[in-house]
Amino acid sequence: MVSSVEGNAPVLGGIPVRDFSSVLGEIPPEERKDIKVLIATPENVQDEIEELLVSNGFQDNKRLDSTLWTDLMEGFHEGNGVFRSLRLLPAGDDLPEVCVYMAGSHKDRPLKNSVLLPEYVHTLQVGKACCEKKIAELSDDTGENISKKNGNYSELTGLYWIWKNRLCSREMCEGEGPFYFGLWQYRRVFELSPDDLSRLAANDVDVVLPYPMPYEPDINAHHERYLKSADWEALLLALEKLQPEYAEVFGEVLGQQYLYNYNVILAKKQVLKDYCEWLFPILEITEELSFPKGFERSDRYIGYMGETLETLYFMKNMDRLKIAHTGCRLLV
Repeated sequence: MVSSVEGNAPVLGGIPVRDFSSVLGEIPPEERKDIKVLIATPENVQDEIEELLVSNGFQDNKRLDSTLWTDLMEGFHEGNGVFRSLRLLPAGDDLPEVCVYMAGSHKDRPLKNSVLLPEYVHTLQVGKACCEKKIAELSDDTGENISKKNGNYSELTGLYWIWKNRLCSREMCEGEGPFYFGLWQYRRVFELSPDDLSRLAANDVDVVLPYPMPYEPDINAHHERYLKSADWEALLLALEKLQPEYAEVFGEVLGQQYLYNYNVILAKKQVLKDYCEWLFPILEITEELSFPKGFERSDRYIGYMGETLETLYFMKNMDRLKIAHTGCRLLV
Protein backbone atom coordinates (compact mmCIF):
# COMPACT_ATOMS: atom_id res chain seq x y z
CA MET A 1 0.00 0.00 0.00
CA VAL A 2 1.23 3.48 -0.91
CA SER A 3 -0.26 6.92 -0.48
CA SER A 4 -0.18 7.42 -4.25
CA VAL A 5 0.64 5.04 -7.10
CA GLU A 6 2.04 7.92 -9.14
CA GLY A 7 5.80 7.50 -9.49
CA ASN A 8 5.71 3.99 -8.00
CA ALA A 9 6.28 0.68 -9.74
CA PRO A 10 3.03 -1.24 -10.40
CA VAL A 11 4.48 -4.42 -8.89
CA LEU A 12 7.20 -5.02 -6.26
CA GLY A 13 8.48 -8.52 -5.59
CA GLY A 14 5.54 -9.91 -7.50
CA ILE A 15 3.07 -8.08 -5.24
CA PRO A 16 0.73 -5.47 -6.78
CA VAL A 17 1.26 -1.91 -5.56
CA ARG A 18 -2.08 -0.43 -4.42
CA ASP A 19 -3.34 2.99 -3.46
CA PHE A 20 -4.13 3.06 0.27
CA SER A 21 -7.54 4.67 -0.20
CA SER A 22 -8.61 2.01 -2.71
CA VAL A 23 -7.55 -0.78 -0.33
CA LEU A 24 -9.62 0.79 2.44
CA GLY A 25 -12.66 0.64 0.19
CA GLU A 26 -12.23 -3.12 -0.27
CA ILE A 27 -11.60 -4.21 3.34
CA PRO A 28 -14.48 -3.93 5.84
CA PRO A 29 -13.46 -2.04 9.01
CA GLU A 30 -14.12 -5.06 11.23
CA GLU A 31 -11.57 -7.15 9.29
CA ARG A 32 -8.69 -4.66 9.32
CA LYS A 33 -7.55 -5.36 12.89
CA ASP A 34 -6.52 -8.92 11.96
CA ILE A 35 -4.45 -7.98 8.88
CA LYS A 36 -0.68 -7.98 9.39
CA VAL A 37 0.94 -4.83 7.98
CA LEU A 38 4.69 -4.35 7.49
CA ILE A 39 5.78 -0.70 7.52
CA ALA A 40 8.79 -0.87 5.19
CA THR A 41 9.80 2.79 4.94
CA PRO A 42 12.57 4.97 6.38
CA GLU A 43 12.15 5.21 10.14
CA ASN A 44 11.69 8.97 10.21
CA VAL A 45 8.19 8.62 8.69
CA GLN A 46 7.07 5.41 10.41
CA ASP A 47 5.34 7.18 13.30
CA GLU A 48 3.10 9.10 10.92
CA ILE A 49 2.33 5.98 8.88
CA GLU A 50 1.44 3.87 11.91
CA GLU A 51 -0.85 6.61 13.22
CA LEU A 52 -2.66 6.58 9.87
CA LEU A 53 -2.96 2.79 9.92
CA VAL A 54 -4.25 2.65 13.50
CA SER A 55 -6.75 5.44 12.86
CA ASN A 56 -8.15 3.34 10.00
CA GLY A 57 -8.45 0.16 12.06
CA PHE A 58 -5.15 -1.64 11.26
CA GLN A 59 -3.85 -2.85 14.63
CA ASP A 60 -1.29 -5.55 13.79
CA ASN A 61 1.57 -3.38 12.45
CA LYS A 62 5.27 -4.28 12.31
CA ARG A 63 7.99 -1.71 11.65
CA LEU A 64 10.94 -2.60 9.45
CA ASP A 65 13.59 -0.72 11.44
CA SER A 66 17.32 -0.61 10.71
CA THR A 67 18.10 -3.59 12.93
CA LEU A 68 15.50 -5.81 11.28
CA TRP A 69 16.59 -4.57 7.84
CA THR A 70 20.19 -5.57 8.63
CA ASP A 71 19.12 -9.04 9.76
CA LEU A 72 17.03 -9.53 6.60
CA MET A 73 19.82 -8.35 4.27
CA GLU A 74 22.40 -10.48 6.04
CA GLY A 75 20.32 -13.60 5.59
CA PHE A 76 19.36 -12.74 2.03
CA HIS A 77 22.89 -11.99 0.84
CA GLU A 78 24.39 -14.95 2.70
CA GLY A 79 22.17 -17.08 0.49
CA ASN A 80 23.23 -15.45 -2.80
CA GLY A 81 26.90 -15.32 -1.79
CA VAL A 82 27.66 -11.97 -3.47
CA PHE A 83 27.58 -9.25 -0.81
CA ARG A 84 29.40 -10.78 2.15
CA SER A 85 28.51 -9.72 5.68
CA LEU A 86 31.13 -8.29 8.02
CA ARG A 87 29.28 -9.79 10.97
CA LEU A 88 29.70 -13.33 9.61
CA LEU A 89 33.51 -13.09 9.35
CA PRO A 90 35.59 -14.50 12.23
CA ALA A 91 36.44 -11.98 14.94
CA GLY A 92 40.04 -11.18 15.83
CA ASP A 93 41.99 -10.25 18.94
CA ASP A 94 43.04 -6.70 18.01
CA LEU A 95 41.15 -3.52 17.15
CA PRO A 96 42.51 -1.47 14.25
CA GLU A 97 42.84 2.30 14.41
CA VAL A 98 39.71 3.86 12.97
CA CYS A 99 38.78 7.46 12.18
CA VAL A 100 35.29 8.26 10.92
CA TYR A 101 33.99 11.72 10.05
CA MET A 102 30.28 12.32 10.55
CA ALA A 103 29.02 14.91 8.06
CA GLY A 104 26.57 17.34 9.62
CA SER A 105 24.79 20.43 8.33
CA HIS A 106 23.38 23.54 9.98
CA LYS A 107 20.09 22.54 8.30
CA ASP A 108 19.84 19.21 10.16
CA ARG A 109 16.76 18.83 12.33
CA PRO A 110 17.37 17.87 15.98
CA LEU A 111 17.20 14.14 16.70
CA LYS A 112 14.25 12.86 18.69
CA ASN A 113 16.52 10.39 20.47
CA SER A 114 19.97 11.14 21.86
CA VAL A 115 22.75 9.01 20.39
CA LEU A 116 26.19 8.32 21.87
CA LEU A 117 28.62 7.88 19.00
CA PRO A 118 31.91 5.98 19.40
CA GLU A 119 35.06 7.95 20.25
CA TYR A 120 36.49 7.36 16.78
CA VAL A 121 33.64 9.36 15.19
CA HIS A 122 34.25 13.10 14.68
CA THR A 123 31.57 15.54 13.54
CA LEU A 124 32.48 17.43 10.37
CA GLN A 125 30.33 20.39 9.36
CA VAL A 126 29.76 20.32 5.61
CA GLY A 127 28.72 23.27 3.49
CA LYS A 128 30.28 25.63 6.05
CA ALA A 129 31.32 28.05 3.28
CA CYS A 130 27.62 28.54 2.52
CA CYS A 131 26.53 29.62 6.01
CA GLU A 132 27.65 31.55 9.07
CA LYS A 133 26.36 29.15 11.72
CA LYS A 134 28.96 26.87 13.29
CA ILE A 135 27.84 23.45 14.54
CA ALA A 136 31.18 21.61 14.91
CA GLU A 137 34.85 22.24 15.58
CA LEU A 138 35.81 20.64 12.26
CA SER A 139 34.42 22.07 9.03
CA ASP A 140 34.89 21.40 5.34
CA ASP A 141 35.81 25.02 4.48
CA THR A 142 39.34 24.67 5.89
CA GLY A 143 42.44 23.57 3.99
CA GLU A 144 41.87 22.43 0.41
CA ASN A 145 38.11 22.18 -0.04
CA ILE A 146 34.99 22.44 -2.21
CA SER A 147 32.70 23.47 0.64
CA LYS A 148 30.92 26.08 -1.50
CA LYS A 149 29.69 23.26 -3.79
CA ASN A 150 27.74 21.56 -1.00
CA GLY A 151 24.41 22.37 -2.64
CA ASN A 152 25.33 20.01 -5.49
CA TYR A 153 27.72 17.63 -3.74
CA SER A 154 25.94 17.32 -0.39
CA GLU A 155 27.96 15.06 1.98
CA LEU A 156 30.61 14.54 -0.71
CA THR A 157 32.18 17.91 0.15
CA GLY A 158 33.04 16.16 3.41
CA LEU A 159 34.62 13.23 1.60
CA TYR A 160 36.64 15.67 -0.53
CA TRP A 161 37.88 17.37 2.65
CA ILE A 162 38.91 14.00 4.14
CA TRP A 163 40.76 13.14 0.94
CA LYS A 164 42.70 16.38 0.61
CA ASN A 165 43.31 17.19 4.28
CA ARG A 166 43.66 13.79 5.88
CA LEU A 167 44.48 11.10 3.32
CA CYS A 168 46.87 13.34 1.37
CA SER A 169 48.46 15.16 4.32
CA ARG A 170 52.16 14.55 4.95
CA GLU A 171 51.54 13.89 8.63
CA MET A 172 49.02 11.16 7.86
CA CYS A 173 51.14 9.61 5.12
CA GLU A 174 54.35 9.54 7.12
CA GLY A 175 52.91 8.79 10.56
CA GLU A 176 51.15 5.66 11.67
CA GLY A 177 47.79 7.37 12.02
CA PRO A 178 44.41 5.63 11.76
CA PHE A 179 44.44 2.60 9.50
CA TYR A 180 40.81 2.91 8.46
CA PHE A 181 39.10 6.16 7.47
CA GLY A 182 35.43 6.67 6.80
CA LEU A 183 32.52 8.99 6.15
CA TRP A 184 29.07 8.78 7.67
CA GLN A 185 26.50 11.45 7.07
CA TYR A 186 23.71 13.39 8.74
CA ARG A 187 21.58 10.55 10.10
CA ARG A 188 23.20 7.49 8.51
CA VAL A 189 25.72 5.53 10.60
CA PHE A 190 27.18 2.05 10.28
CA GLU A 191 26.20 -0.59 12.82
CA LEU A 192 29.64 -1.66 14.07
CA SER A 193 30.30 -3.54 17.30
CA PRO A 194 33.80 -3.93 18.80
CA ASP A 195 33.80 -7.48 17.40
CA ASP A 196 33.01 -6.06 13.96
CA LEU A 197 36.01 -3.73 14.22
CA SER A 198 38.22 -6.65 15.18
CA ARG A 199 37.07 -8.44 12.03
CA LEU A 200 38.55 -5.70 9.83
CA ALA A 201 42.18 -6.47 10.61
CA ALA A 202 41.65 -10.18 11.27
CA ASN A 203 40.24 -10.68 7.77
CA ASP A 204 42.23 -7.97 5.95
CA VAL A 205 39.01 -6.20 4.92
CA ASP A 206 39.67 -3.43 2.40
CA VAL A 207 36.35 -1.61 2.58
CA VAL A 208 33.04 -1.74 4.46
CA LEU A 209 29.91 -0.62 2.62
CA PRO A 210 26.21 -0.65 3.55
CA TYR A 211 24.15 -3.57 2.34
CA PRO A 212 23.06 -2.49 -1.14
CA MET A 213 19.44 -1.53 -1.56
CA PRO A 214 17.53 -3.61 -4.15
CA TYR A 215 15.43 -1.59 -6.62
CA GLU A 216 12.88 -2.76 -9.14
CA PRO A 217 13.22 -3.19 -11.99
CA ASP A 218 16.76 -1.71 -11.77
CA ILE A 219 18.66 1.27 -10.36
CA ASN A 220 18.40 3.10 -13.67
CA ALA A 221 14.63 3.40 -13.21
CA HIS A 222 15.19 4.57 -9.63
CA HIS A 223 17.52 7.38 -10.67
CA GLU A 224 15.19 8.59 -13.39
CA ARG A 225 13.08 10.01 -10.55
CA TYR A 226 15.93 12.27 -9.42
CA LEU A 227 18.14 12.99 -12.42
CA LYS A 228 17.57 14.23 -15.95
CA SER A 229 18.78 12.17 -18.90
CA ALA A 230 21.11 15.05 -19.83
CA ASP A 231 22.88 14.65 -16.47
CA TRP A 232 23.38 10.93 -17.08
CA GLU A 233 24.79 11.72 -20.52
CA ALA A 234 27.22 14.19 -18.97
CA LEU A 235 28.34 11.56 -16.45
CA LEU A 236 28.84 8.95 -19.16
CA LEU A 237 30.88 11.40 -21.26
CA ALA A 238 33.06 12.12 -18.23
CA LEU A 239 33.61 8.40 -17.70
CA GLU A 240 34.45 7.85 -21.37
CA LYS A 241 36.98 10.67 -21.18
CA LEU A 242 38.67 9.75 -17.90
CA GLN A 243 37.85 6.09 -17.18
CA PRO A 244 36.82 4.32 -20.41
CA GLU A 245 37.00 0.86 -18.84
CA TYR A 246 34.37 1.93 -16.32
CA ALA A 247 32.26 3.53 -19.06
CA GLU A 248 32.09 0.12 -20.73
CA VAL A 249 30.33 -1.44 -17.72
CA PHE A 250 28.29 1.63 -16.76
CA GLY A 251 25.17 0.39 -18.54
CA GLU A 252 25.53 -3.04 -16.97
CA VAL A 253 25.66 -1.55 -13.46
CA LEU A 254 22.65 0.69 -14.13
CA GLY A 255 20.77 -2.32 -15.44
CA GLN A 256 21.04 -4.33 -12.22
CA GLN A 257 19.08 -3.95 -8.99
CA TYR A 258 21.62 -3.11 -6.29
CA LEU A 259 22.73 0.38 -5.27
CA TYR A 260 25.06 1.53 -2.50
CA ASN A 261 23.10 4.38 -0.94
CA TYR A 262 24.04 7.41 1.16
CA ASN A 263 27.74 7.87 0.13
CA VAL A 264 28.87 6.24 3.39
CA ILE A 265 32.05 4.18 3.54
CA LEU A 266 34.80 2.84 5.80
CA ALA A 267 38.02 1.76 4.10
CA LYS A 268 41.74 1.29 4.43
CA LYS A 269 43.53 4.61 4.06
CA GLN A 270 45.02 3.79 0.65
CA VAL A 271 41.81 2.20 -0.64
CA LEU A 272 39.79 5.32 0.24
CA LYS A 273 42.46 7.57 -1.25
CA ASP A 274 42.45 5.59 -4.51
CA TYR A 275 38.66 5.82 -4.66
CA CYS A 276 38.65 9.59 -4.11
CA GLU A 277 41.35 10.08 -6.77
CA TRP A 278 39.08 8.19 -9.16
CA LEU A 279 35.79 9.79 -8.10
CA PHE A 280 36.30 13.54 -7.89
CA PRO A 281 37.87 14.17 -11.33
CA ILE A 282 34.85 12.40 -12.86
CA LEU A 283 32.44 14.58 -10.89
CA GLU A 284 34.36 17.74 -11.85
CA ILE A 285 34.11 16.95 -15.57
CA THR A 286 30.44 16.04 -15.11
CA GLU A 287 29.84 19.50 -13.64
CA GLU A 288 31.46 21.13 -16.66
CA LEU A 289 29.39 19.07 -19.10
CA SER A 290 26.10 19.47 -17.23
CA PHE A 291 23.38 21.79 -18.44
CA PRO A 292 22.79 23.86 -16.52
CA LYS A 293 26.25 23.64 -14.98
CA GLY A 294 26.68 22.82 -11.33
CA PHE A 295 27.26 26.37 -10.14
CA GLU A 296 24.06 27.47 -11.91
CA ARG A 297 21.80 25.09 -9.94
CA SER A 298 21.15 24.07 -6.34
CA ASP A 299 19.94 20.46 -6.56
CA ARG A 300 22.10 17.67 -5.10
CA TYR A 301 22.47 15.90 -8.44
CA ILE A 302 26.20 15.34 -7.90
CA GLY A 303 25.44 13.65 -4.59
CA TYR A 304 23.06 11.24 -6.34
CA MET A 305 25.69 10.55 -8.98
CA GLY A 306 28.18 9.81 -6.22
CA GLU A 307 26.00 6.93 -5.02
CA THR A 308 25.96 5.44 -8.50
CA LEU A 309 29.70 5.92 -8.96
CA GLU A 310 30.40 4.29 -5.59
CA THR A 311 28.30 1.36 -6.81
CA LEU A 312 30.11 1.30 -10.16
CA TYR A 313 33.60 1.48 -8.65
CA PHE A 314 33.25 -1.16 -5.99
CA MET A 315 31.15 -3.58 -8.03
CA LYS A 316 33.73 -3.45 -10.81
CA ASN A 317 36.51 -4.05 -8.27
CA MET A 318 34.69 -6.71 -6.28
CA ASP A 319 37.21 -9.39 -7.26
CA ARG A 320 40.23 -7.16 -6.53
CA LEU A 321 39.13 -5.75 -3.17
CA LYS A 322 37.92 -7.56 -0.08
CA ILE A 323 34.56 -5.90 0.53
CA ALA A 324 32.37 -6.51 3.58
CA HIS A 325 28.92 -5.14 4.34
CA THR A 326 27.05 -4.01 7.40
CA GLY A 327 23.79 -2.33 8.38
CA CYS A 328 23.31 1.41 8.05
CA ARG A 329 21.21 2.82 10.86
CA LEU A 330 18.97 5.82 10.41
CA LEU A 331 19.10 8.14 13.41
CA VAL A 332 15.74 9.71 14.26
